[in-house]
Amino acid sequence: MKLAGQTALITGSSRGIGRAAAVRLSSMGASVCINFTSNRKAAEETAEELKGESMIHKCDVSIPEEVGNMFTRIKETLGPVDILVNNAGIVRDSFMMFMKEEDWNSVIDVHMKGAYLCMKHAARSMISKKAGRIINIGSDAGLMGDIQRVNYSGAKAGIAGMTKAAARELASYGITVNCISPGLIQTDMLDEGGTEKRDAVTRMTPMGRPGLPEEVAAAVAFLASEESGYITGQVLRVDGGLYMG
Repeated sequence: MKLAGQTALITGSSRGIGRAAAVRLSSMGASVCINFTSNRKAAEETAEELKGESMIHKCDVSIPEEVGNMFTRIKETLGPVDILVNNAGIVRDSFMMFMKEEDWNSVIDVHMKGAYLCMKHAARSMISKKAGRIINIGSDAGLMGDIQRVNYSGAKAGIAGMTKAAARELASYGITVNCISPGLIQTDMLDEGGTEKRDAVTRMTPMGRPGLPEEVAAAVAFLASEESGYITGQVLRVDGGLYMG
């Protein structure tokens, strides 16, 4: 699986799954744009791990103007985006009856609106080439629900639906759109949820351990490759068997 000559954008790639995906796609020959919102140092550390051509760009994916500027700069620096990985995400946990409206809005905006805006811009250049890969990072929370995460679970469920709709729209142009649904993955976001919740979900996972970001990145690499050309509109669960519905 080689990606030489292709440009990849991974949103939220300063840490965790995004960083692992950036490293993996770079190792396959892709030029990579590392997107971050606030932690420039972490983004620079990601860039140092990459083997090939890369750039970093600060962008809040929920703001249309910033997304447009990001795609323009990527095109000028690395070339049009051939591979889009929508990974940017946040959590604002709270029981539903106590959830603040701003915490609902911010989670929905970053996950769903951000994915929509990036897909919209990426599709325009992909259509002209009649080729492209869009990979949305969902979550098992969107398939089975997660306590104190009505906003997050709703956003991730929405991403699965958006994936299928976009796949139908873009298939005739040679563009595939798929979703990866991780379960419990060892990232900073997992640590933010607290050890009690982490341990409880670990016990629910048949494989008995959290996954690694690199294991999700391996699925990203496959879906970004030429070998996955007849796979579109699918939700691939990388979750150690947590959800088998």
